[in-house]
Amino acid sequence: MKVQYGFQNYPDGFAVEAEIPNWSLQEMLAHTVSEHPDAEAMTFYGRKTTYRELEDAVRAFASALQQAGIQKGDRVAVMLPNSPHFVISYYGILTAGGIVTQVNPMLVERELQYILTDSGAKAIVALDTVYPRVRAVEAETDLEKVIVASLQSGGQSVSPDETFEAFLASGKNHEFHPVSINPAEDVAILQYTGGTTGRSKGAMLTHRNLLANVVQSFEFFKSDFHPGQDRCLTVIPLFHVFGMTACMNLTLYAGSSLVLLPRFDIKEVLETIKREKPTSFPGVPTMYVALTNYPGVEEYGVDSIRTCNSGSAPMPVELMREFERRTGAKVLEGYGLSEASPTTHCNPPFAERKPGSVGIGFPSTEYKIVDTETGERELPIGELGELIIHGPQVMKGYWNMPEETKKALRNGWLYTGDLARMDEQGYVYIMDRKKDLIIASGYNVYPREIEEVIYEHPAVKEAAVIGVADPYRGETVKAFIVLKDGANATEQDIADYCKANMAPYKVPKLIEFRSELPKTNVGKVLRRTLREEASR
Repeated sequence: MKVQYGFQNYPDGFAVEAEIPNWSLQEMLAHTVSEHPDAEAMTFYGRKTTYRELEDAVRAFASALQQAGIQKGDRVAVMLPNSPHFVISYYGILTAGGIVTQVNPMLVERELQYILTDSGAKAIVALDTVYPRVRAVEAETDLEKVIVASLQSGGQSVSPDETFEAFLASGKNHEFHPVSINPAEDVAILQYTGGTTGRSKGAMLTHRNLLANVVQSFEFFKSDFHPGQDRCLTVIPLFHVFGMTACMNLTLYAGSSLVLLPRFDIKEVLETIKREKPTSFPGVPTMYVALTNYPGVEEYGVDSIRTCNSGSAPMPVELMREFERRTGAKVLEGYGLSEASPTTHCNPPFAERKPGSVGIGFPSTEYKIVDTETGERELPIGELGELIIHGPQVMKGYWNMPEETKKALRNGWLYTGDLARMDEQGYVYIMDRKKDLIIASGYNVYPREIEEVIYEHPAVKEAAVIGVADPYRGETVKAFIVLKDGANATEQDIADYCKANMAPYKVPKLIEFRSELPKTNVGKVLRRTLREEASR
C-alpha cells in the first residue's frame, strides 16, 4: 500500500497524483510558445524577450550545435550566471539532444577540470570573465568547442574562440534536424552536487524527472499562480538545481516572465523589485537576511511579491517572522535536493503553514522516516530517523558512479541522508544531515536546533554550529556568529542566552564571532569548511 503522508491536507480540487505529459523539456517550452507567443518570457536589465523570440534563438543555438558536431547524448557544459545566454544555451542544448552539464562560474581550475573530465563534455558555453580558467584546463579535457558569452552589450571576445552572438548567428543559416527524445530514459541534465559532502557527483536528471517536478510545483502552488501574468525575480543561480526548476523551468511552463539578475546585490535587487514589480521570489535564507536587515526595505515596493519560496538551507523561524513583518510577503519554506530535481516538500499555500517545518509532500511524492542503522524499519510518528523519498522527480542515478547510486537508490527509494521527524499531519521537520550530527558526552546534538535559538538573540544576524574534537566529551559544540550591523554581544551574552533556552549539554562551549560565514554560491553555510578550519 502506498504511503501517502501529508495528502490529507490537500483541499478538494488538488490532485495528489500529478499528471505528467510525455514531453521533453523542449516540447514543454514549445507548448508554452504556442499558447503565449508574444508574451514576455524574460527581461534582463530592461531588455525584454518574447516567447517567440526565445524559441527562435533556442532553435538557432541547437542548429549551431549540430553544425559543430554535437549529437544526441553528448554533454555540453554551461558556465554562466543568470542571463538570456543561459536560458538560450540550456534549451538549445536540450533541443539538439545534448545533456546540459551545469557548472558554477565560481569554480576554480581544479574543480572545473574535474567536472569537465568526469562528464566528458565536448563543448562549453562560458562567460568571458571565466574563460582563462577554461583555457587553462582545456587540454586536459575532451572539449572540442568553446563558446564565449559576454554580459556587456556588444562585448568583445577575450579569446580566439567563438563568441556567443557569432555562434547563434551561424545557426540561423542552417537547417535544424529534430532529435527524438525518450523523456523517461534520456538524461537532460547532469546536476553536480555541491561537493559539501565529499567528491562532487553528477545526478542524472531525465526530461521526465525535471518536467515532473515542474508539474508537481505548478499543481501545489496553483492557488498562487496567474499564468501569463506572474513575474519571477530570478536571482538565485540557474546553474543551481533550485533556481533551474523553481525559477526557470516552472516560470516558462506557466507562460510567465523571468526577471533575470546575474548576482545578488542587495541594492540592485531592491531597485529591480521597485522597477519590475515581481510577484514571486524564490530565494535562500541569506538573501532574506540581507533584505530583512536593509534600512527602508519597505520603500522599494516589496509588497508586489506575494510568495517567497525558501530552499537550499534551513530558514530560522525568527528570521522568517521578521522578514514577513517587514515586507508583508509570505514565506513558504520547502525542501529538496539535487537528486530529486529538486523539490519534494513545501509548506502549502492552501493549508496550515508550520514554521520550522519543510511542509508536506508534493503530489505523487511518497516519503517516510526510517531507522538510520538499517534504513529498512519505518519509524513511528515523531521519532527521528532518515528521510527517504519515492516519486517521479527522483534521479536516474549518479553519472559513472554505480556504487554511489546503489547507496542512494534502494528499492526505488531515495535515501536523502537527512535526519528528520514527521508529525501526525505529515509535516516534516529536517533536523540535520546525518554527518552534521554532534555526539557530545554521549548525547546527540543537532546543530539546527541550537542555531534556531541563537538566531532569536536580538544581536545575531547569522549563526552556524558544528562539533569539534574534544578529548573528554568526544565532541563539543562550537558556534560561529555574525552580529547585526551596530549590534554588540559578548561570548558570555550568547552563552547565557543559550543556557536560558536549551539543555546544558547543547550549550556551545566555544563561541567565535566573525564578520561573515563561508557559504556556497547559493548562500548555504558551509559547515564542512568551518569543521576543517576548526580541526587545524
